[in-house]
Amino acid sequence: MIKAVRGTRDLLPPDTALWNFVESVVREVFRAYNFQEIRTPIFESTELFARGVGEDTDIVSKEMFTWEDRGRAESDKGQSLTLRPENTAGVVRAYIEHQLEKRGLNKLFYIGPQFRRERPQKGRYRQFFQIGAEVIGPKSAGSESPARDAEILELLATLLDRVGITGWTVELNSVGCPADRARFNEALRAALEPVVDKMCADCQRRAVTNPLRVLDCKVPEDQPIIETLPHISQFLDEGCRTHFDEVQQILQSVGVPFKLNDRLVRGLDYYTRTAFEFTHGALGAQNAILGGGRYDGLSEALGGPAAPGIGFAIGEDRLVLSLANSAEDAAPKPDVYIAPLGAGMNREAARLARELRRANQGDGKSLVVELGDESFRLKKSFEAADKLKSRYILIVGENEVKAAAFALKNLATGEQVTVPRAELAERIAQS
Repeated sequence: MIKAVRGTRDLLPPDTALWNFVESVVREVFRAYNFQEIRTPIFESTELFARGVGEDTDIVSKEMFTWEDRGRAESDKGQSLTLRPENTAGVVRAYIEHQLEKRGLNKLFYIGPQFRRERPQKGRYRQFFQIGAEVIGPKSAGSESPARDAEILELLATLLDRVGITGWTVELNSVGCPADRARFNEALRAALEPVVDKMCADCQRRAVTNPLRVLDCKVPEDQPIIETLPHISQFLDEGCRTHFDEVQQILQSVGVPFKLNDRLVRGLDYYTRTAFEFTHGALGAQNAILGGGRYDGLSEALGGPAAPGIGFAIGEDRLVLSLANSAEDAAPKPDVYIAPLGAGMNREAARLARELRRANQGDGKSLVVELGDESFRLKKSFEAADKLKSRYILIVGENEVKAAAFALKNLATGEQVTVPRAELAERIAQS
């Protein structure tokens, strides 16, 4: 038997109903904040991620799915391509390529798969899904304002509340500008030199290539050493400090709670100034639902114009995992199960089902209708309706068709009434 490749999975009902519920809520929240959807290719030039994400990050050095293209066109041959491990670099590439700076401030969102070659574990897969957003544009459009940072964080608080995530926590930090981080990296190198040989192999490598990444280490034995290292807040210049203070003031004014985490640096090289994570206890030790931050120099690093930006990515797999107990509740259940009784009643039941599905409910939604089969005995039809958790069962027999009135039974209360054909949709929709 051929199975799904390790690190991938099939999404099946009723779980897909929960995914659809989450995505519909997300789209509505984005609409309220004036974000528009962008869809970028799922693979890009490898150079995009090497330059944008950072060659020394774990993503680029260990986790990407990369191959040499063997296209027929001469221009394609020998090009290194990579399945996107994240989407911010692709969005900024599209911003540059299509000269979106002419539109002023761009508020863009995406929903789609990403790919990383990492060890599969709870809520983490090699093909995983992200919901993300980016606010990017020229400085003259206000893209550098701390108000944009606060708006993103307030949007996320609203989004999590709307999908039903409670008990979330926002951790907030500023990683400063490149000059701040250069000074911080030097201080980290000096502090790590006498102790790094006691740390894990990854930290020993990071201490040489990118000391800031040491703070991302999750190895428990390394944490006491990490706690003794310098703090980024000691190295912020006045501009970065003021920017971060204003972000906090706005969040306090709109009632979004947060806690400062001086060790939060995020895992990508392009972050500047504000960095954040939302965590949730239901996910265990690896408890981050989403994260993001500001990336004011990314456009220039990719050969584009100056375009300060801030964004985030939600691990949709992990978000849905936090709501796993709601899967059955989110799954659509039939409003009515139509039970045709007797030869020739499949045709009549199909006609009636079409009428009910097309009836105007006034809210843009259609009745959910399930069809039985004329070969079923009445007992089997009731059992099928119960199993599907249908609200009603509707009996369609020869006498009902002739009278244009049908027996409609509420499966929760047991109440059964005879309803004229013209009134069926309204009666079912009202209860």
